[in-house]
Amino acid sequence: MQLGEHLTQLRGGQLKADTDADGFRSLVAEAGRTGDPRTRSALLTDALALWRGPALADFADEPFTGSAVARLHEELLTAREDHAETRLTLGEHARLAAELGDLLTRHPLRERLRAAHMRALYRSGRQTEALRSYEELRDHLADELGLAPGADLGTLHRAILTQDPALDPPAPPTSPAGPATNLPTPLTPLIGRDHAATELRALLGANRLVTLTGPGGVGKTRLAIKIAGHLSGPSPESPTAPFPDGVWLVELASLDRSGASDAVSRLAETIMSVLDIRAPFAPSEPTSPRDRLTGALRSRRLLLVLDNCEHLVEPVAELVRHLLEAIPALRILATSQEPLALTGEVIWNVPPLEAPRLTETDLPTLRKTGSVQLFVARASAADRDFTLDADTAPAVATLCRRLDGIPLALELAATRVRALGVHNLVDRLDDRFRLLSGGHRGAPPRQQTLHAMIDWSWELLTHLERLTLQRLAVHTGDCTLHAAENVCAAEDLASADIPDLLARLVDRSLVTVVHAADGPRYRLLESVAAYCAEHLRRTGELEHLRQRHQHHYTDLAEQAAPHLYGHRQQRWLHRLDTETANIRTALDTALGEKDAAGALRLVNAMAWYWLLRGRLTEARRSLASALALADKASTSRTAALRAGALAWETGIGFLHGDVADREDRRRAALSMYEDAGDPAGRARAEWFLAHTGIDLGDLSVAEDLLNQALPAFQAAGDRWGTAAALATRAKLAHVRGDLTSLGRDGERSAELFGELGDRWGRLEATGWLGALAEMTGDLQRADRLHRDGLHMAEELGLWPEVAGRLAWLGWTALQRGDYAQARETCERALRLASEQGHRTAQIFATMGLAFAARREDLLDLAETHLRDLLNGAPEQSAEETPPPYLPMIMSELGFVAEQRGDAAAALASHLKAIDLAARFESSREMPGALEGLAGALTLAGDHDGAALLLGAGSAARASNSPPPPTERGDIDRITTRVRDALGTDRFTAGFERGGTLTSQEIRSLLAPPPATPEAAAARPHPG
Repeated sequence: MQLGEHLTQLRGGQLKADTDADGFRSLVAEAGRTGDPRTRSALLTDALALWRGPALADFADEPFTGSAVARLHEELLTAREDHAETRLTLGEHARLAAELGDLLTRHPLRERLRAAHMRALYRSGRQTEALRSYEELRDHLADELGLAPGADLGTLHRAILTQDPALDPPAPPTSPAGPATNLPTPLTPLIGRDHAATELRALLGANRLVTLTGPGGVGKTRLAIKIAGHLSGPSPESPTAPFPDGVWLVELASLDRSGASDAVSRLAETIMSVLDIRAPFAPSEPTSPRDRLTGALRSRRLLLVLDNCEHLVEPVAELVRHLLEAIPALRILATSQEPLALTGEVIWNVPPLEAPRLTETDLPTLRKTGSVQLFVARASAADRDFTLDADTAPAVATLCRRLDGIPLALELAATRVRALGVHNLVDRLDDRFRLLSGGHRGAPPRQQTLHAMIDWSWELLTHLERLTLQRLAVHTGDCTLHAAENVCAAEDLASADIPDLLARLVDRSLVTVVHAADGPRYRLLESVAAYCAEHLRRTGELEHLRQRHQHHYTDLAEQAAPHLYGHRQQRWLHRLDTETANIRTALDTALGEKDAAGALRLVNAMAWYWLLRGRLTEARRSLASALALADKASTSRTAALRAGALAWETGIGFLHGDVADREDRRRAALSMYEDAGDPAGRARAEWFLAHTGIDLGDLSVAEDLLNQALPAFQAAGDRWGTAAALATRAKLAHVRGDLTSLGRDGERSAELFGELGDRWGRLEATGWLGALAEMTGDLQRADRLHRDGLHMAEELGLWPEVAGRLAWLGWTALQRGDYAQARETCERALRLASEQGHRTAQIFATMGLAFAARREDLLDLAETHLRDLLNGAPEQSAEETPPPYLPMIMSELGFVAEQRGDAAAALASHLKAIDLAARFESSREMPGALEGLAGALTLAGDHDGAALLLGAGSAARASNSPPPPTERGDIDRITTRVRDALGTDRFTAGFERGGTLTSQEIRSLLAPPPATPEAAAARPHPG
């Protein structure tokens, strides 16, 4: 019993407490003064409801509470005995028989309680059990105290033996006419089941047998009582009661689950005791309980609610079939963890309450979620200070997810909120069975702890069903039938038996089946999985099963790997998506078992999948962990595996922004192949390191690597490797502005990838063909190619590629002069690229935003984007080639400064752009930088120099690609300014002279002012 919250200050500093104990005693005293049994029963019910746990639970270990606790406990038991005797007077013997059995288990020596139990059993037609109850007391007293039962109990025993008419139930007290029912009145509202109740009422109106199935604790009984209660009397939909002969709840949980031959008879007797159908003491001829029940109900129209049928499913099915065939107006609503499997049965699986999505944090949305509503309602009742707010919401959402939305588990957790708080509850969920070990006293024992709830279901299983269930628990999330067969089968469990065993476990609501595109998948609720894991630990099977699990999923990853490079790519991507959690667990097992070869096999098989899915962080972490383990246990057997893993880890690190010491790291990765004996693996590594190096500006290195990889691919007949190398070579040509090579390699790569059916490869190759179309001014083709690529990437779920294609579409819109469309598309690309950690797409999308902003005269915004890109670029020495985008960034900053009229800043930025572009062997950015520099010179008053540079830029473009419309605007603006300053003739002479300048003369023109007349004479001049 919990102390109340009301404290009153008295004189002298003393406190007087109004506690639940005071309220309890007051109600018990009032009950003792009333003469009306119904009123007395109600008062005692209210008094007992004040008990929400052990007396003075928070001080149970303190010595000063001992006597008080004992006194309160005795008062509680006395009140329960008063309540039991009062309910016997009211004729509630059937329900009382089951309830008192649980209480006597805890207090077997209380004679008054025993007498009430014996009377309840006898009046329910269970004379044999009443006599057995007396014998149990007699044995307990003799064994423990050396005593015999009291005289009053002995008299009752003899009266039961002789079937004394005085023991017959009294006529129930008169009450207003109403529908016949024994349904209990729920103490709390049913939450989250309104739609289910409506649907089930309709089903019961159209069908004679409806069975509610579902795992233990999911709320089948509460839902059944809710539905039955609505049908027990008139309603707006039905002005007359649909069942004039009553709605009756028959609780079967307390019946023995043994397979006795008289099980059907015992069931019939239980139903008759609920309906108060009594056999005559001297029947004219023998009649079975089943036939007596059938005869009594033949003309009645009623609804029977058979609750908790799972442990008696066969006899229940037999009796139900007989009753439905013999009694046309009978309807039955059953609750069971497995169906009755009868013709005409409508099975309605009661799902867990809706749990919040993994990323859901919105408070209004959480408040509408069924599991959250239930937990908050019960937690608020246990602790009035508890509220769902920004602080508690994440913890509540996590708790509801991890308890699978099971109502009983949520209610048990809610009772712990006052003592632990919701955050501590979540932190301790790994020890959930110890944590959720005390429920409400009025609940049946199987519902008082989470462990007991699952125990009830476990005890109903056969040995083979238990083996299958507990071995399934080694999986993370769900698994396929093939996985279950591979992991669970052993000498004591044949693989061929597992499909049937799984079907039986699904029927018994212990395994959930999800129908996916690749077939059914099987999963355990988290609490069931935790329970089974306990069994595995006790039997010593856990480690062995984890190894079987690791081997199965490593084999699966290796089976999938080659299919990620061909026409079955999409199917296997989705397959690995569904197996991600199990593959992570398999890697954890390999690392924990120090299985270096196993870990390397798994990460190598998964690397391309991680890359395609944009999971770079997971890829780097997993590869690094496997390599660290392999470094400690290096063997010749793992040499090739280590080489492959290091190549993957190096290249993915570059993509992730880890670019320090990259040349040394590349050499180290490739040197691993010297002892690996894997030329095909080396060629793939060379290609991948070239592919990941271009965006870092390592063009010469990439070219060298491709020149080694491509012949190796061709010699080995590796068509995928050949196509990949050609696509990367096309990318290299794009950076260098080599349109001929770009078109040739891009077309051949797209052709090969098309033949192989590799849609990622087609994306890669056609992306560079789209870039070629943009460079040559065919914006319509560029848009079509990138849009086709976008749809392909979305279908495959390749979200990094989706971000890249969006950035390309934004860039194409920019070239068309549609700046609003460019900005919108690039913003989408940037959001997605940021979510995926795709650095290249982030850079490209930000460039599109910056370039569009400048062309809309949003110079401050443009500069902000450009500075962000500049600050995020990797540092490089003067000898290193910069990332290919840096010349464009510096040139664009020069244009921003020029449009602001800042000649010095424009000059500095464009000179830097030219310096960066010069580090490439060839660069498409050089013409734009020269033209931008002309704008800076004309601002500074050097119009003749500007004319020369405009001519030089135009000549450079003639050998490359024409300027797109957006760059044409900058050129025209600067050209007009220079021509106006010089006049047409002088401008034309300078422009034409600039077109003839050599690279050496251009560099001379850009050099600082000469210090001597001779050097000045060597500088080029307009005329």
